[in-house]
Amino acid sequence: MRLSRMGAVVSAAVLVTALTACGSAEKTVDKEAGAGGDNAGALIGVTMPTRTSERWISDGDNVKKQLEALGYKVDLQYAGDDIATQTQQLDNQITKKAKLLIIASIDGTAITTQLENAKANNIPVIAYDRLIRNSPNVDYYATFDNFKVGVQQATSLLTGLKVLNADGSKGSVKGPLNIELFAGSPDDNNATFFFNGAMSVLKPFIDDKTLVVKSKQTDFKTVAILRWQPKVAQERMENLLTSTYKDGAKVDGVLSPYDGLSIGILSALKSNGYGTAAQKYPVVTGQDAEAASVKSIIADEQYSTIYKDTRQLAKTTVEMADAVLKGNKPTTNNDKDYDNGVKVVPSMLLESVIVDKTNYKKELIDTGYYTEAQLGS
Repeated sequence: MRLSRMGAVVSAAVLVTALTACGSAEKTVDKEAGAGGDNAGALIGVTMPTRTSERWISDGDNVKKQLEALGYKVDLQYAGDDIATQTQQLDNQITKKAKLLIIASIDGTAITTQLENAKANNIPVIAYDRLIRNSPNVDYYATFDNFKVGVQQATSLLTGLKVLNADGSKGSVKGPLNIELFAGSPDDNNATFFFNGAMSVLKPFIDDKTLVVKSKQTDFKTVAILRWQPKVAQERMENLLTSTYKDGAKVDGVLSPYDGLSIGILSALKSNGYGTAAQKYPVVTGQDAEAASVKSIIADEQYSTIYKDTRQLAKTTVEMADAVLKGNKPTTNNDKDYDNGVKVVPSMLLESVIVDKTNYKKELIDTGYYTEAQLGS
């Protein structure tokens, strides 16, 4: 900033005023969001979608421990992938006078009433990993770069198929190669980001016939798996194998957006003769670096997963919550891409990493995410 020569006293006064204003701006959060005041030891409500996925158990535990380390009380709930249960849990947390809610929603459109009640009670809301949609009453969002996750999944699929080399250059295989596509739950906003990111990479290879989706099932609604259920993914893969591939054609690759689905897909493939010396497994992707899938990668079954360090996601979310409750503005790095249908939600996006057999030790064991004993390596 340049100041005109107006005299030392005036300049100093202007500078002090400017600095005071800047400091105030940094520390001020919209009072309507419930920020500020004496919130030491406040109750924070945390709701996670399910215990059936090990990542959500880890997420909940990490958030709870880190909040408690800062002196907050925590009501941690898991909803069993049941929307009615989650809405009741949120109602209870509001009744208990929670000062802030951290929500990993099952259906991002199904908790509008609870968010309205939170707003009426001056309770700020942070969406955890899954964007809450169609409501103005979401204050912040902490997640990973979900479009990039999809890009990484597609890239690892192409690398595994040897269509691309690790450096992104053209690989030794020109195709045509048969692939099938899977997507996540249609009520999870992240699922569309994953799928769109993946298709942004795969579409040119599908268009030029390097890759062939033999089932011709390429639109999101057709390939989406409600609630990310492994059993449903397994059943769909079995149906594809007994219909589309009954002519003896081979599946070369499967885009799977989540490790739980990958395990189901691999089970169907194994039941249909894959996983032998004569017929190896196709290249199957995944996400979340769940222990079962990492073991599968080590065993040359699943090809890759996307590692998202949920310890860091928990840390980021806790920092957001702490800032809000202290009357400060949380750090965000994306204020334009996450439109929930009513508003653009200020977001903090974290980075993810492709993990396969070549780097799982470096990324997962050396970082302390798993021990060798946990992975049996």
